[in-house]
Amino acid sequence: MNAVLETIHNRVSLRKYADRPISETHMNLILDAAIAAPTAGNQCLYTILMIKDPKTKEALSESCDFQPFIARAPVILIFAADQQKWFDYFSSKGVKAFAKHSGLSFEAPQESDLLLACEDALIAAQNAVIAAESLGVGSCYIGDILENYEFHKELLGLEDWVFPVCMLCLGYHEENAVRVQQKRFDREFIVFEEKYRKLTNEELDRMFEDKEKGFVEKNHYGAENFAQMFYARKTDAAFSKEMARSVRVALKKWDGRRL
Repeated sequence: MNAVLETIHNRVSLRKYADRPISETHMNLILDAAIAAPTAGNQCLYTILMIKDPKTKEALSESCDFQPFIARAPVILIFAADQQKWFDYFSSKGVKAFAKHSGLSFEAPQESDLLLACEDALIAAQNAVIAAESLGVGSCYIGDILENYEFHKELLGLEDWVFPVCMLCLGYHEENAVRVQQKRFDREFIVFEEKYRKLTNEELDRMFEDKEKGFVEKNHYGAENFAQMFYARKTDAAFSKEMARSVRVALKKWDGRRL
């Protein structure tokens, strides 16, 4: 174990924050670490929105599945996949006319461009998480920013080719806070050599053995096992339906249409 590995393994999702602002020095170090992350073709296909305004944080706490702790985070960082800046640059430099003259097609960003920009944004976000943890600043990922596309677009002033991929709540750990590490799946179920391998039913039972201990026989879903309960609680839940709808709407903008 070195200091970096200790930081990675010591991190937990933090939802309760010390009542003090993140120092400007620490915030700058976190943002610089995010921007130093690997990026496709050195394009930096993302934008980081730093949110401190209490009203905006409160709005996000409601739009992201009514989670009050979001509003109490000293700082929120939203990492958005962003092809808008590059296409605005193309527009300002006459790329459309150049493409026509050169027999090239000039098309809007499409699904593959969104996925590439999402990779950039998520890599930068994880750099921010590790940098923050090394400075004593805890974090919690919020995937619910994928929901309510129209609301977030207006709230955050997003352009068509800017899509919020993930959100981080940041704040210092409270003094003497107890860290509870969540057990991950064993490596044998995650790492395959050379090719993907479909797990057997026996392997799936071993993979989910610890999670199945959390099954509650008397549950209001009428589920008979953990898989059924989890599907009802998460996969088929209202927030999952909204997330699917929201992303589907956003994807309509990333259609590769000829410009």
